[in-house]
Amino acid sequence: MEAKEEVNAKKEKYGEQKALELMADANHLYAAKGKKVVHIDLRKEKPDMETLKKIILGPTGNLRAPTLRKGKTLIIGFNQEMYESVFG
Repeated sequence: MEAKEEVNAKKEKYGEQKALELMADANHLYAAKGKKVVHIDLRKEKPDMETLKKIILGPTGNLRAPTLRKGKTLIIGFNQEMYESVFG
């Protein structure tokens, strides 16, 4: 798999507005924090902004890393099983 775009999170910060813009055309959101994985079908579920911010932003208010986009699926955080299910 080849990345179309790669952004160094240490050099370029994605704050709240930019992070929410990334989600604008996403249909699915997968987010991992440790062993916990959250999947939201954004076509069916409409979480409020506060819920989304808790999932996608870290304690500094920036987009959590790593963040990947595969088509209309946004993947945030790292969890091996989640990656295998999304990319497998």
